[in-house]
Amino acid sequence: MKQIICVKWGTAYGPEYVNRLYGMVRRHVTGDFRLVCLTDDKVGLRPEVDAYDLPELGCEWPRKSMGKWRKLVLWSEDLGATTGLSGPVLFIDLDSVIVDNIDGYFSYGEPDDVVLARNWAKPMQKLGQTSVFRFPVGRYPHIIRNFRADPQGVADKHGFEQHFVTASVPGGIKFWPHLWTRHFRLHCLPPFPLRYFRPAKLPKGSRIVTFPGGPNPSDVLVGRWTQKEPAFETPWAHFRATFSSGMRNRWKHMTRYVRPTPWLTQHWVE
Repeated sequence: MKQIICVKWGTAYGPEYVNRLYGMVRRHVTGDFRLVCLTDDKVGLRPEVDAYDLPELGCEWPRKSMGKWRKLVLWSEDLGATTGLSGPVLFIDLDSVIVDNIDGYFSYGEPDDVVLARNWAKPMQKLGQTSVFRFPVGRYPHIIRNFRADPQGVADKHGFEQHFVTASVPGGIKFWPHLWTRHFRLHCLPPFPLRYFRPAKLPKGSRIVTFPGGPNPSDVLVGRWTQKEPAFETPWAHFRATFSSGMRNRWKHMTRYVRPTPWLTQHWVE
């Protein structure tokens, strides 16, 4: 039985994200699997998804921190008792797109390994990225205990949950084979200004495409960077808007352009 877990809280992602993840897993996993969702709202989830209440973080939220610290509840020693999970479990962020068979994610390395995607934004620092990672349930509860003991100190030192995890695993983390897990913005999106004329590509050998830091796949699907921008905006209209009155960061706006991406229509479906 292959085990997958996801986390959904707040209003950024509706139940359709979980249901879509289930559909993608079903198409790209051989044999039986179980998808567990930790959430603060179970409404609308398809019945095949095993939903459980999302545990509280158990401490004060760090101030002025961008890290997704709520994901640290995955390291709780009672996660297995709560959900029935045991052994290695694969976590997948809800804004990830599965594009090919992912059986290898369950067998790669050793069962007690913590395997992360490489943080491609800072490749020389050997940091992990937790959009897609595998961990042994209940094996390293010191990670969340240490965070709860000094959440602000951890946030000040590491900045992001994934950097803290990278530094906290005894013996160090491992990385997925580099072609498996691709970063949309860094590996798929053409460089500026070519992105004005070409849609994002799907790199050969990709199995999961992640979207850390945006844009969201739901926006890319219709050719925009955020929901605040018009869908299917022409390159000229986007470029011209860069010089409109009230534009605070012209360079950011100019470079944040994405054309509708055809392969998302094929893969990012329930």
